[in-house]
Amino acid sequence: MEHAYIHPNAKIGKNVTIDPFTYIAGDVVIGDNTRIGPNVTIMDGARIGNNCRIFPGAVISAIPQDLKFHGEITTAEIGNNTTIRECVTINRGTVDRNKTVVGNDCLLMAYVHIAHDAFIGNNVILANTANIAGHVTIEDHVILEGVVAVQQFIRIGEHSFIAGGSLVRKDVPPFVKAAREPLTYAGINAIGLRRRGYQTATISQIEDIYRHIFVHGTNVSKSIEEIKASIEDSVEKTQILNFIEGSQKGIIRGPLS
Repeated sequence: MEHAYIHPNAKIGKNVTIDPFTYIAGDVVIGDNTRIGPNVTIMDGARIGNNCRIFPGAVISAIPQDLKFHGEITTAEIGNNTTIRECVTINRGTVDRNKTVVGNDCLLMAYVHIAHDAFIGNNVILANTANIAGHVTIEDHVILEGVVAVQQFIRIGEHSFIAGGSLVRKDVPPFVKAAREPLTYAGINAIGLRRRGYQTATISQIEDIYRHIFVHGTNVSKSIEEIKASIEDSVEKTQILNFIEGSQKGIIRGPLS
């Protein structure tokens, strides 16, 4: 910790490594066994879990880039076992959600930006230079490839995969792959689901559900009626329908749209 600045009010856990030229403000909590590289800036409101790794140049819990922010006390919360690579920036929340959250076991690659009031789930991978705007929700086990930009207030459902260079202007339902411009349904994330233990029958049912929504050419409301009537109930069916019916921004288009 030599040559680092650590405010005396900061709460530092056990066995934490802090490399030279890092700045840690007073209203900061850092969990056990976390390693913080050189030239990291951790500002007021940061709450960092156990066993995290933070690489040089990262800035955690800077104030929001939002003209409506007026200095309210908010946080930027990082879960356990999360890796934050070089020059990642994570802004703290505003009065909307009062916090920005990154979950457990995430990987944020170099130059990722997470804006105020974004909620990032567990086991999420954001590849290099992904940009997440304010008020976005990204659910568990999502992968965004490099140079993906997500518009404010968007929701991305769990186990989905978004191809590199995509612009996300509509909600992305769970379990799907999305690509092209404008962002389009490109099938379900079958490889990811198999890796996480989903059975073949479950994957087939998810495919059938999205075939109704994106391939048959009917509107979403009609597709939902068909799914409710013709596809056996399951956790995944309920999850997909709840996501779509609750979407505020509308969902991505199908390949035939």
